[in-house]
Amino acid sequence: MGGRVGGKSHKFYRETCGIKVTGGETIKSGAVLTRQGDRWKAGRNVIGVMKLTSACAGEIYFTRKRVKSGKIATFVNVRPVAVVEKP
Repeated sequence: MGGRVGGKSHKFYRETCGIKVTGGETIKSGAVLTRQGDRWKAGRNVIGVMKLTSACAGEIYFTRKRVKSGKIATFVNVRPVAVVEKP
């Protein structure tokens, strides 16, 4: 592969990585939450390891917990929205 990543030069590639949402933001199912990040872990209704995506539509919230290694990790969670059925 050449020296280009996703149509951008490698110098600017780091700008596309990281967290893509904020706390309290409403998102759709399948939305990308983070890219190429080991700072964030998958919490409730979130799937993936390096690229976290939402498993359902809802509101984003973050929690912090101590993991096995003794470090504190930030977990990205999705609080699902209640779906109202039309009569």
